[in-house]
Formats: sequence, C-alpha cells, structure tokens
Amino acid sequence: MLSKKIESALNKQIRIEAESSQIYLSMACWAEIQGLEGVAQFMYRQSDEERMHMLKLIKYVNERGGHAAITELKSPKTSFGTFKEMFGELYQHELFVSQSINELVHVAFEEKDYATHNFLQWYVAEQIEEEAQAKNILDKINLIGDDKGGLYLFDRDIQQITVNSSIGINKN
Repeated sequence: MLSKKIESALNKQIRIEAESSQIYLSMACWAEIQGLEGVAQFMYRQSDEERMHMLKLIKYVNERGGHAAITELKSPKTSFGTFKEMFGELYQHELFVSQSINELVHVAFEEKDYATHNFLQWYVAEQIEEEAQAKNILDKINLIGDDKGGLYLFDRDIQQITVNSSIGINKN
C-alpha cells in the first residue's frame, strides 16, 4: 500500500512526465515545419518515450493500491526561436525532471517505502542517460555554430540516432 504522501508525489511525477511528452511533441511539430526532419523524428520519439515513463508510473501507483490521477496539463510553448534554443530548453527540462525524480526518491526514502525507492531507481538511471544525451546534442550544436552545412549534417545525424534506437542498436 502506498502512503498518501507517496501517492501524491507519484501523481505529481505522472503529470510532469505527461507534460514532458507534450513539450517534446510541440518541439517535434516546430522542428518539422522548420524543415528539420531528423530533429522532428527525434522529438516525436522523445515524446513517445516520456509517455511510456508516465504509463509506467500510472501502472505502479494503481498496482500498489493507489489511484493514479490524470490531471490538467500546462500547454507547452509552440515556437522555439532557433533549433539551438530549442535544444537548450530540452536540456534544462531534463535537469528539471532529474531534480523532480531525485525529490521523489527522497520522499520514498523518508517514508521508508523501499519498494517505491527501488522502483524509482530505473528513473534515476534513465535521467542520467537523458541528461547526458541532451548535453551531448547541445555540445554538437555549439560546435556547428551558424554553419548551415553543419546543421544539415546534424539533422541527418540525429535522424540516425532515432533510426538506431528504433531497431535496438542505441537506446537514446
């Protein structure tokens, strides 16, 4: 059985994961209309992944005797200036999600809910990967600078990340 405090904290994380999915979906739409097909595919995949994170939390809450709450979401922004600004926002968002997961782990530890603490370790590891990937992408974008040829190659490279992950070669 989940304590009310744990249930509430998990439901907060469910909303954060849902909003993350929406943010990345909005980024995908923006990238697509900018002609960045590879970036759009990458963002669509990220959106799907965040939705799966949400569903995993929902199942856990419900299976542990809680009630997963589906709440209203904040609307994501729909314009991102440049692709560099968009990926900067992606990186900052991943840092925010990591902080939220860490706070959730802390609550589980305080509540002595070791099953939830154990369950959340997957999210901790996932966020380490998500942050590293976002930072790596941002570093590559900074190397490109304003080079249009570099942007073209970057778009193709990020599309390859998406293709590789869909066939199981590279998770992210």
